[in-house]
Amino acid sequence: MAIYLTGDTHRDFGRIAQFCEEYETTKDDILIILGDAGINIYGFVKDRVIKNYLAEKPITIFCIHGNHEERPYLMGDYEEVEWHGGIAYMEADYPNLIFAKDGEIYDFNGKKAIAIGGAYSIDKYYRLAHNLPWFESEQADEATMAYVEAQLDKCDWKVDYVLSHTVPIEYEPTWAFIPGIDQSRVDKTMEKWLQRIAENLEFERWYAGHYHVESDEDGVRIMFEDYEELGED
Repeated sequence: MAIYLTGDTHRDFGRIAQFCEEYETTKDDILIILGDAGINIYGFVKDRVIKNYLAEKPITIFCIHGNHEERPYLMGDYEEVEWHGGIAYMEADYPNLIFAKDGEIYDFNGKKAIAIGGAYSIDKYYRLAHNLPWFESEQADEATMAYVEAQLDKCDWKVDYVLSHTVPIEYEPTWAFIPGIDQSRVDKTMEKWLQRIAENLEFERWYAGHYHVESDEDGVRIMFEDYEELGED
């Protein structure tokens, strides 16, 4: 079983199909998408087209929650299942499409990986103005934050990997920010909270997506269209 990571796909899975072909993957292999997979956006009919397409691919996809998709338990026929030592969301019709529950700690080949999804959408008001999907649940709420911290208490604030969508604020790729957006009006609640976690957490590698760039700084790896095997230097 191989475990790979990649960044946002935003409902375009052509490159995932190509990846599966190139790496000759099977359903035993896992591809972690670090948020904004784009599978749960419109509801049953439109989303099932994507799910049916992915169900045929020789890979198990594990999705961290992003800010351009609904949380699975608020959409579809998802049930909580035990998966790799933690709780995840899955639909019976699509057993190779797994969605992380924030705060759960998963066992990947003997290594601990905590999932912390969510982020703020800088295009929130554009999407609302143009009748495009926006999800009130995009960021972790107070209850979710408390659950994440309680889970970290249980493991003495020591994990091998963090799987998130956005990053601690000190690791934001400010060089990649879109010109013209007033950052003082962007809600940084998630990034500031993750910064506090990073300062108190013992971890080996932190993986995130969200920014549509590639970056690797002090063990914090931001990914977009590249791939990496979990734990690979």
